[in-house]
Amino acid sequence: MKASAKDLASLLPPRFTLGVATAAFQIEGALDEDGRGPSGWDVFAAKPGAIVEDHSPVVACDHYHRMPEDVALMKELGIDSYRFSLSWSRIQPGGSGPVNPAGLDFYDRLIDLLLANGIAPMATLYHWDTPLELDEAGGWMNRDTAYRLGEFAAIAAAAYGDRVTRWVTVNEPATVSTNGYMLGMHAPGEALMLKALPSVHHQLLGHGLSLQALRAANVPGEIGITNVYSPMVPASINPLDKLSAGLMDMAQNRLYADPVLLGKYPDTIRAATFFSSFSPSSEDMELISQPLDFYGLNYYMPTRVASGPGDGAVPKGMAEAMGDDLSGTAPGAPFHIASFPDTEITAYGWPIKPEYMAVALGEMSERYPNLPPVYITEGGASFEDLEIQDPDGGLIIPDERRVRYLADHIATAIEATSPGGAAEAVDLRGYYVWSLMDNFEWSGGYKQQFGLLHVDRETQHRTKKASFYWLKEVLAARHRESVPEAPAAGAAGVNSDAGTVPGALPVPDAVSVPDAGHPQPAG
Repeated sequence: MKASAKDLASLLPPRFTLGVATAAFQIEGALDEDGRGPSGWDVFAAKPGAIVEDHSPVVACDHYHRMPEDVALMKELGIDSYRFSLSWSRIQPGGSGPVNPAGLDFYDRLIDLLLANGIAPMATLYHWDTPLELDEAGGWMNRDTAYRLGEFAAIAAAAYGDRVTRWVTVNEPATVSTNGYMLGMHAPGEALMLKALPSVHHQLLGHGLSLQALRAANVPGEIGITNVYSPMVPASINPLDKLSAGLMDMAQNRLYADPVLLGKYPDTIRAATFFSSFSPSSEDMELISQPLDFYGLNYYMPTRVASGPGDGAVPKGMAEAMGDDLSGTAPGAPFHIASFPDTEITAYGWPIKPEYMAVALGEMSERYPNLPPVYITEGGASFEDLEIQDPDGGLIIPDERRVRYLADHIATAIEATSPGGAAEAVDLRGYYVWSLMDNFEWSGGYKQQFGLLHVDRETQHRTKKASFYWLKEVLAARHRESVPEAPAAGAAGVNSDAGTVPGALPVPDAVSVPDAGHPQPAG
């Protein structure tokens, strides 16, 4: 365990990017303001029982109104880069047709303010909030949605292409298809099982069309896709457990990475075409497998897999935290998710296994010889944070477990990709902490707290946790070359003749961010 800020800082390579990540629907609120159109998640979250304790995203973290305050906090933290998502329905309310000037302006101001404070913008085009009109027309089961995302990419490129350092086309297509279309746990709430395969292909096609649109606009920023990766671990040496882990690996990892990085779907998936209209063309595969400037990897945990249906209980490690309402394994299922014995878990029930970060990177390196540079675009943990009232009425939040989680995972990733490491062939460029602040964690509502900042649900007051101060110390203590973050000239698809960034808005002279003191993390 390397919780010491100075110890971790000493491991960081020069120019290694440390950032934080959020998503529009999870933090912005203001769902009905300034011309924003409804998204499928607006409707899904309003259904009784869809979200834990019926928590509502209507206000979320009120970032739409508090954006300058939040950027000021990022500047204080000292991060290199901020990963955020563009709300499709805020910019293009119907998912096609006219744009909303107020929505464009919000992200214009955000990007300029980030740049004015030395923070490189990483913009995600699609982070799950599909405009409602598209969801009602079939969502990602409808091929047309992929073309609409490509058009949205062109809109974003025209508005922000001169200033965004990195672009993510699609975030975690595996989660969208699995939770939204196969199991019905996320919007749009479909439980189609294998018949949901078109939602996989159409998201990847949307990625390809978006990449094509960004390249056509000659954006200078790097372009990639982000997917979650979970190493699959057989529960025993039983050959059936090994076979089950392999099938799970195909369904959750390779089904999404192989088309992008190898230009083909795993051979096993061909058997599933019997159950759906899934039939990708060679033209589609060429779009999907265009060269990337980077590959985004979201890593949270490994998954332990056993053969057979199990005892009917789904461990929290692979399900949203819905109290006692976790669904059971279907009778007759060929395999199930098993818990890791004697393993510390997060509030979600996810196993804390930093050593499997090295396994994930090593497997990616072995499977994809031409793997582009990698960013860990999300990593973090939810815990039930202890809140201590200080004598002045403020809060002190000593979240040492989050500090240990981040320190161990970042250190493991760096050591694994260093000379002699398990994944030394991987060109690891950075790590983005999920998340800047406690936010609306989809079906988990506000119970799952991942943030470096605590957000009071009534007042929206931000309180810095011990992990905030720890990461601030890491960022201040590191040794790095004095080279500002910028698009890498000469990377695939990058315009090396791009001009300089235009003038940016100044940061406010003073932003009132009440502080409950400076609690120090352990170690």
